[in-house]
Amino acid sequence: MKKIYFIAIMIAFGFYANAQQKSTDTTTRVAPKLYNPAADAGAEIAAAVKTAAAQHKNVLLQIGGNWCSWCLLFNGLVTKDAELNKYMNDNYVVLHVNYSKENMNQKVLASLGYPQRFGFPVFVILDGKGNRLHTQNSSYLEEGKGHSKAKVMEFFENWSPKAIDPKTYQEKEKAK
Repeated sequence: MKKIYFIAIMIAFGFYANAQQKSTDTTTRVAPKLYNPAADAGAEIAAAVKTAAAQHKNVLLQIGGNWCSWCLLFNGLVTKDAELNKYMNDNYVVLHVNYSKENMNQKVLASLGYPQRFGFPVFVILDGKGNRLHTQNSSYLEEGKGHSKAKVMEFFENWSPKAIDPKTYQEKEKAK
């Protein structure tokens, strides 16, 4: 009888240990980080501007943090939707600028006109010379519990290099 109890206890302990191991494994999985609090935002922006100038694109700064669910939702939309992703990558050099307790990037954000006043995420468009063209409050892109694909595409189109190129408007005037 003692052997049966001993075997039952060992089996129960085995199940318990196995369950503990599985729960530990799932808690160690960490979602990939979109924003890097340790990054030198000023240097990264300078590099993005240089790349944008060489590729005839604008820079799209997405300012937020890994703590910001709306920031992650927006990134999910523009990376998973093929049309948005293609348009974004064809027209912009994209950079995620961190804003968190660890690093608020106050000096960089001051140089951009304090875009954090609009909440997060907030988007800043720079040209290939580093000039700030536009700051976008993301609440205007929201719809329901996410972002509107149509509104995001309109935002991308309105601030693309072609849209702000004076030659585009001169060509339209000649066509009339």
